[in-house]
Amino acid sequence: MSGLRILVPVKRVIDYAVKPRVNKSQTAIETTGVKHSLNPFDELSIEEAIRLRERALPVSDILALSAGPAKSADVLRTAMAMGADRSIHVQVDTEKEGDLEPLTVAKLLAKVVAEEDRNVVILGKQSIDDDAHQTGQMLAGLLGWSQATQASKVEVEKEGSTVTVTREVDGGTETLRAKLPIVITTDLRLNEPRYASLPNIMKAKKKPMIKKTMEDYGIDIKRRFKTVKVVEPAPRQGGGKVEDVDGMIGKLKELGAL
Repeated sequence: MSGLRILVPVKRVIDYAVKPRVNKSQTAIETTGVKHSLNPFDELSIEEAIRLRERALPVSDILALSAGPAKSADVLRTAMAMGADRSIHVQVDTEKEGDLEPLTVAKLLAKVVAEEDRNVVILGKQSIDDDAHQTGQMLAGLLGWSQATQASKVEVEKEGSTVTVTREVDGGTETLRAKLPIVITTDLRLNEPRYASLPNIMKAKKKPMIKKTMEDYGIDIKRRFKTVKVVEPAPRQGGGKVEDVDGMIGKLKELGAL
């Protein structure tokens, strides 16, 4: 298989518009009865993979992958409705096993990259549920590939062997250039994802979705970390007004800030 062979990992998370609530046992965020959707950063990744194909670049296959419970199939259908060619659902009982840790996900992706012969991985820089911001970097390390994180622009030369990535840094931008294979993580300014049209949603139902398990890839999902406690931030206290600069200085001294 020639050309760009893209893997796009996606995750089902609590919808970005929903305010998270801590569960009664203070061990995790409450997910029962809460709206879920495709992780926004992963939506950017799918969109960018599709745009690479629309630029007449040699994209031979776009594969979406999600590891999670049965309902993770929903975000894979969304990815295929947007334009992914096919998908793999690695079934994980998160109610029993808990969410997968970043290193576990990176090991899984490395296995999929080898099995599916990928040469580009485009994934969100983080998921908005755990905000770990680690999986892409770990994956590049395991594969020994080039990496470009927090991409705000991605350009691939016509022959499809060199990638130029622009990323935002403090006070400006940084431009990186690398040969394939490469791992790219996406940031919010990269693009604006499209809405899946009704015809494409119907077509996505006919696209192949392969069901797998972590055991199929020989991945141990035993957790290395335990969440001890989750609490909501303390309520913010109201501010106060002062009449002048002397009043402000006096108030700061009263509070022990000066």
